Amino acid sequence: MKGIEPGRVCIKTRGRDAGSKCVIIEVIDHNFVRVISAGRKSARRANIAHLEPIDRIVDVSNESEVKSAIS
Repeated sequence: MKGIEPGRVCIKTRGRDAGSKCVIIEVIDHNFVRVISAGRKSARRANIAHLEPIDRIVDVSNESEVKSAIS
């Protein structure tokens, strides 16, 4: 899927965290990515069909930038 890359800020469209922002940390394969979101303490696997990418990209190595993007 176009736009799915590490650092991309997305909105989760399904599941418990639906409507919250998340940042893609790692692309696992063509269906799944590892994301970190505001309501979670650790990174979780997410289906890319359940994500809506937005026009913002952050540096995943900068933890403060990631936290400001999802808050």
